Amino acid sequence: MQMAPQMGYDRAITVFSPDGRLFQVEYAREAVKRGTTAIGIKTNDGVVLLVDKRIASHLLVSESIEKIFQIDQHIGAATSGLVADARALVDRARVESQVNRVYYDEPIGIEVLAKKICDHKQTYTQFGGVRPYGTALLIAGVDDHRARLFETDPSGALLEYKATAIGAGRSKVMEIFESEYTEDLDMKGAIRLGLRALYQVSDTTFDVSTIEVGFVELTDRQFKKLEEDELSEYVDAIVEEFKEIEAKDEDDSGDASE
Repeated sequence: MQMAPQMGYDRAITVFSPDGRLFQVEYAREAVKRGTTAIGIKTNDGVVLLVDKRIASHLLVSESIEKIFQIDQHIGAATSGLVADARALVDRARVESQVNRVYYDEPIGIEVLAKKICDHKQTYTQFGGVRPYGTALLIAGVDDHRARLFETDPSGALLEYKATAIGAGRSKVMEIFESEYTEDLDMKGAIRLGLRALYQVSDTTFDVSTIEVGFVELTDRQFKKLEEDELSEYVDAIVEEFKEIEAKDEDDSGDASE
């Protein structure tokens, strides 16, 4: 029986296959693709992060599922993929942020932090006895009076976006952003756009218990999470909006069949 070509290149160490691929890194990316959808959107007054918690059982306490983390006063991160791996990276990011304050007596830059985390992730693609991190992070914050949003890949690659998504619904969300995102969005408009995208890719109940939203505004440069009562207003409005769209579509299809 002939073995698959990659079998010798994805065992205990990450090595190149003859066609130049790193299979363990590709498997780590697949772990991210199976994760819940996380969204980041830059606005003209800050940056916002939104995640779908994907609560699979009514027995789960929704507050125990954390997908958005505060890194520093002015930085937040959203995760998709292996949550335990994400927590390890978040802890490292927090330490890097505090070390920067001790050494330089100033808050760390968003890009500086993102590069440090990506450098760390990249080292785990080189050595035997370790595996790549099976998680991607969206690192968002405000520095130099502008909002920044970075996406980190399991390989250690780093990209800056105006709006992006990671996780299971990435393709659909990016299609929505390509057609609907504009650079003059304010914070409320970005939250509504993000929630509309999450609604369309969510495969579970869409309500306030399954959504988490964090944001940083240019005015106060403080990372915050949206309170449940305020988030509930946004979520209820999105649900009502799509109910009206679905009802209109049913009426239109009924008229067409007559």
